[in-house]
Amino acid sequence: MLRDASLSAVLAGFVAVVVSYSGTLVIVLAAASAGHLDPAQTTSWVWAISIGSGLTCVGLSLRTRMPVITAWSTPGAALLVTSLGAYSYAEAVGAFLITGAVITLVGLTGVFGWLMRQVPQAVVSAMLAGILFGFGTHVFTSLKTAPFIAGSVLLAYLLAKRLLPRYAVLVALAAGVAGSAATSRLHVSLHAIEPARPVLTAPEFSLASLVGIAVPLIVATLASQNAPGMAVLSASGYRPGDRLLIGTTGVASTVLAPFGSHAVNLAAITAAICTGPEAHPDPRRRYVAGVSCGVCYLLIGAFGSTLVTFFAGLPGELVAAVAGVALFGALAGGLTGAVKEEMDREAALITFLATASGVTLFGIGSAFWGLVFGVAAHLVLSGRRRGRTAGA
Repeated sequence: MLRDASLSAVLAGFVAVVVSYSGTLVIVLAAASAGHLDPAQTTSWVWAISIGSGLTCVGLSLRTRMPVITAWSTPGAALLVTSLGAYSYAEAVGAFLITGAVITLVGLTGVFGWLMRQVPQAVVSAMLAGILFGFGTHVFTSLKTAPFIAGSVLLAYLLAKRLLPRYAVLVALAAGVAGSAATSRLHVSLHAIEPARPVLTAPEFSLASLVGIAVPLIVATLASQNAPGMAVLSASGYRPGDRLLIGTTGVASTVLAPFGSHAVNLAAITAAICTGPEAHPDPRRRYVAGVSCGVCYLLIGAFGSTLVTFFAGLPGELVAAVAGVALFGALAGGLTGAVKEEMDREAALITFLATASGVTLFGIGSAFWGLVFGVAAHLVLSGRRRGRTAGA
């Protein structure tokens, strides 16, 4: 691993963690507030999802030699914002335990992987492009509210891409931090650093929490997180083993559920940061980014919410701009793969538009619906072509 290590890969893992804690963790904290969790339970929840993500990132990346990036279920946390308050915390923990067990079973049986392998590669690439589209545009929308910060990031990235391409994201991050400090927008601080104290809660099981929490959490995690996560790895040229990846994240979710973890799963957005050429030109050495991401998760998780305040002090425009430029390569790759085969371009276009629209139906995010509409379009259009060929 020391031979394969590179600054660009380590930085990619760090940027992925910054994006995770600066954005989606807010939803987890909102869900904890809605569920009336006390500070100790909230800290334990942050500890559990951080440790679970860290262990699976490091273990799976080393095991597979791929940049396997995991995280907590963001759509799952969003569902909990509206539903957690209706149940006791012990009932929620019981639902989390059932969720982890079911995801483990689905992963180990290979059912999930079989379904994913039926999806055309152009549709997968288009879904990836649709997921990343918004992050690419955020680089430019940030110019409206923080022109100096976002402009510094973009200009530094372009100049470094010309002169020091492997360190373009690092230079962009440094320029953005300097721009944030110059405009007095940098409010990071660390007070007393205290280790997290996980709280073990005995689960309680009820039909109401099974229907109200576990079922939608399972669907959201598999459809809106694991499916795009597998697609990101596939679109980057890797051949992920679904049994190992989904099964392992399911086991981690189950083990850590009594400490508050609602679900650990494959990541999509942050994975794209670590699977692209910005992490390393050689795909075989990008797994270091996954290890770096996991180590950062473990360090932050060990101190609970103390270090989370550090990321909360970063300007939103800085995070958006750095994440956007870090994803340029992955977005370009997704668009290229989507239009590579002429016969699949229309299906890929439908996938891209549905995914990029951000539409949510029945509590399931647009990435899943992009796959559904894209596969449906592919089946209709390919059937039409076969009919024409037979008629000829």
